[in-house]
Order: sequence, then C-alpha cells, then structure tokens
Amino acid sequence: MLFGSSGIRREFGPDLVDLALHVGSAAASGASGIVVGRDTRTTSKLLEHSVVAGMLSAGATVRTCGIAPTPTVAYAARGVDAGCMITASHNPESYNGLKLLNPDGSAFNPGQQAVIEGALTKSHWVDWREQGCAYPIDAVTVHREAILDEVNLDRPVTAVLDCGNGAGSVITPDLLAEAGATVIGLNCNVSGRFARPSEPLETNLPYIPDIVRKRDAACAVIHDGDADRMMAFDDRGRYIDGDHLLMLFAQYLDLKRVVTTVDASMAIEEVAEVRRTPVGDTFVSEELLSWGDFGGEASGSWIFPGHSYCPDGIYAAALLCEIASEWSIADELDGMPRYPLLRESYR
Repeated sequence: MLFGSSGIRREFGPDLVDLALHVGSAAASGASGIVVGRDTRTTSKLLEHSVVAGMLSAGATVRTCGIAPTPTVAYAARGVDAGCMITASHNPESYNGLKLLNPDGSAFNPGQQAVIEGALTKSHWVDWREQGCAYPIDAVTVHREAILDEVNLDRPVTAVLDCGNGAGSVITPDLLAEAGATVIGLNCNVSGRFARPSEPLETNLPYIPDIVRKRDAACAVIHDGDADRMMAFDDRGRYIDGDHLLMLFAQYLDLKRVVTTVDASMAIEEVAEVRRTPVGDTFVSEELLSWGDFGGEASGSWIFPGHSYCPDGIYAAALLCEIASEWSIADELDGMPRYPLLRESYR
C-alpha cells in the first residue's frame, strides 16, 4: 500500500523523488489549482521541485508556499482544488513524504488515495500550449492573521516555545508575539536539522520544566516537524498529557460534542458527548465532517472545525496562550479526573 494513515512517508532516496513527480501529475489531473508547501528538511526542496514539475506537466496552476507548516498549507488550499504538503511530520530527518489535502483542510480519504494510486501509471501529460504555471504566495501571513482574528489574550503572558527547528518556526514565534505573549523561543530556526527528536513526547523535552519555572512562564508549547501537532507544559513545568489537553480545550471553548480516538482516556466523557474513531487524525477529521464541535487525539493533534479540518498545532498554541492569560492551567489540570491508562506500541 502506497498511502498510510498520514499520507506517504519513507526514507528519502531516488525512488521518492520519482514518486513525487508521478503523484504530482496524478493529483493535478483534472485540477486547475493546487497549493504546495514544504517542511524544513534538507530534502524537501528537491521533492517540491519534483512534485511541482509533475503538476505543471498535467496543466495545473501551482501556488507555492515555500517553507510552511502543514496547517498553513491546508488553510491556503481553500478556494483551490487541493493542497500538497511535503513532510514526514515527526519522523526523523532522513524520512520525507507527501500529504494530500482537500480544500476544507482534511486529508485525502482512502477512496481519494486509491484514485491517485491507480492513476500513477497513466500519462497525464498535456500539450505544450496547456502546460501549467507556478507562482509563490504568502500563505504564512494569511494563516497568522486568520488565527489572530480568533484568539485574544486577556493579559500579557510569558510562553516558552520549542519548534524543534521545524516548519512552525516560520509562523508561531511571530504569531504568539503579535497576540501579546513574551516568547522564549527554543529551536526556532529552519536549518533542516532537528534539534531534538521531532515527536513532542515528554521524554524528548527534559529541559523544558526548568525553563518554565526559571522564567515564570504561563505555559510551554511544543511543535513537531510540520507543526500539525502541539503538546504543552503548564505553569508549574508539568507536561500536560494529551487527554487533559483535549479536556482543557473542550472546557474552555464550552464544546459539548468531541471526536477522539479509541485510545483516549474515558475522562473526556465527563465533560462532553464523545464519539471515537480508529487511531489517526485523518479518522478524527473525517468523523468531524458529519458530527462534532472539536476533535483531537492524545498524540497532539487538535482539530477546530470552525477554523479548518486539518490538525492545527499553531492555532492550538495560540489558544493555549489565551487560556493561560485567563486561567492557571496547572490549577485547572489539578481539578480534572484522571484514569489510569497505558499506551504502548507492539510490532
């Protein structure tokens, strides 16, 4: 199977470059407009050139976002036929991949993926008179301003921000500062080398609690490689598990219908009506298309349907700062129910 639950991901090599060309061509067949963005990996620009070449050969008009997070590219896909993000998300730098997005921000579903896979061996080449064109757009500014329109800090707060040298580096520091936060930025450059393992697990972030306490920060927000995820620490420097972040967002926004995955704690059922899906944000997003006010999974994917059906770690980071400007997050967490839960992977 070519597509996994998060698109195409694999070790970078010549076969992936060739595959990007053919996926671009297949995705552009019958499409008039597509947006393309990439994460900070050293291999992403090469893959961008390959996928854009495939799209142009099929006659599409391509809007290029440059380095941009997945939720930024998803937001830019509104008004065109599709989006394509070049990323392997939280996988190591040696990996890369492609994620195809619908105009509403949701990822291509299995049926759409099957159509692309079935079209890879077909020619979508158009006559030289019909070859497409590409031009750059400022997707980051549009996304940042859209979030600023929705998020309001009650008072200035200090926030620690660790982008892991991922794509969130181009938007989240400026966004939080413009929203009114004093930002203590860590690993917020686009070198293409991750400063830590990209997945925002507590074990990958042992230095954060001390920084939060020393700087008297209201919270710390952490991104993965493409900033579709956001995990956090409270004002006492404690890592907030994903189940409690899910509850925190639902309670603060007073959202009563929540979609989450089968591995989420039963605690969320004490504050909202819940529907569960298989593990994977694409399943959560698909369920939200027909039911629910908010969705997420404990790994750090948060979906706000009024904003986008793409998990948006950037929106979540700004919202957490808003919450921190009104509440002590630590005090809120202390009042939440806790259910014993063990998550382990088996192969």
